[in-house]
Amino acid sequence: MLDTLLFDLDGTLLPMVQRDFTQAYFAELVRFAQPLGYPPQALIDALWRGVQAMVDNDGRATNRERFWASFAGSFGAQALAHEPLFRQFYAGPFHNARRGVLPCRPLGNLMASLRDKGYTLALATNPLFPLEGVRTRLSWAGLTDRDFAWVTTYDNSTYCKPHPRYYLDILRALGKAPDNCLMCGNDVAEDMPAAQTGMAVYLVTDCLEHGQGVDIGQWPHGSLAELEKKLTALPNILP
Repeated sequence: MLDTLLFDLDGTLLPMVQRDFTQAYFAELVRFAQPLGYPPQALIDALWRGVQAMVDNDGRATNRERFWASFAGSFGAQALAHEPLFRQFYAGPFHNARRGVLPCRPLGNLMASLRDKGYTLALATNPLFPLEGVRTRLSWAGLTDRDFAWVTTYDNSTYCKPHPRYYLDILRALGKAPDNCLMCGNDVAEDMPAAQTGMAVYLVTDCLEHGQGVDIGQWPHGSLAELEKKLTALPNILP
């Protein structure tokens, strides 16, 4: 019986064109970090290397540890002292990157309704950001981290999408079995591999990623509005 719902954020609950969001994000990050002594292109290059270090994580360290080891490799150990400042960026100036996302309806009522029916909710956003960055992006969709029983961040994750262990770690944290779970996401390459764990999947097509040349008919799919209708129609599973 379905009792657990996992949701991707970027492009799923929060509609966006990834390129536009990334440009807005990097512009704000450069503006913030340049006074700290980080040359713009060197900063962006180091950020991408840090992302790759997290994507390549093998589970022996948190993604945060992988990122900052890589970042310090680019700028020296003294860069580690700036981590608290970057957390402040994600809680503050990062809000300006909202111009890079598309308009959306607040989803707080939907999530509250699902919780009231007894469903366990998890935010399965690729854990490349600290909690502060996830909270900021959630706020753009009218949500908070308190809407979910589990939220993946670079602080609490040791794998990234599309590694199956990323999804299995969420289920372990929630004490759930794959057969009772549904993963909803917009990325063919990153979200649909959740099916390899045995959970059901739903592909949200409004802001489809990595779908070129792929037969998306192999998975249940549709718009976010269509997904909302399906979720709204789910039965109450409380005893």
